[in-house]
Amino acid sequence: MTHHPIRRAACTAVLSLFAALGLSIAAPTTAADNAHHGDSKVKHGKYLVNTSGCIDCHTPLKMGPNGPEPDMSRHLSGHPEGLAMPPVPRLPEGPWLVVLSATNTAFAGPWGVSFTANLTPDPDTGLGQWTARNFKDTIRTGRHMGRGRPVLPPMPIPVYNNFTDEDLEAMFAYLQTLPAVENRVPEPWSPQGAAGSAGK
Repeated sequence: MTHHPIRRAACTAVLSLFAALGLSIAAPTTAADNAHHGDSKVKHGKYLVNTSGCIDCHTPLKMGPNGPEPDMSRHLSGHPEGLAMPPVPRLPEGPWLVVLSATNTAFAGPWGVSFTANLTPDPDTGLGQWTARNFKDTIRTGRHMGRGRPVLPPMPIPVYNNFTDEDLEAMFAYLQTLPAVENRVPEPWSPQGAAGSAGK
């Protein structure tokens, strides 16, 4: 089929006009397009979660043949609820500041004792009832869901605030695809409570 030169020139002129006006002609979005976008968003989120240290603290360590290794049966489920931590050992005077558990999920310091959260989509003990907005607000404000208690160290809120909204939405989308792990993480201990436990 031969294209008429006048029609081709007219089409080119119209497209040039749209481009000059900052407009575009796009095909209607299909379900397949949305699925592909969703897949790429989840893949991007998985990349960010796997390269941003999330697994280091939110997946408990277990002893493997070569030493401590992530317990992937508890992937990103936070501090194990069955692991009741003993009193915080008292550090001697000097530059040492922080004590951490062998699972790398409980941390004691001047802020008290913090336990890493369950990031799986369990509806009762994880992020199952959260929205992407809740997740973004938590990172942006350093408070749970943007309005609750402060998110405590060692969570690197100032660093994660460099993520774009799209990055955070992708991370949340990936976290929602994980197997849900029912694991109720303990509430943090206050500095006074941690100091009191150290003296016991």
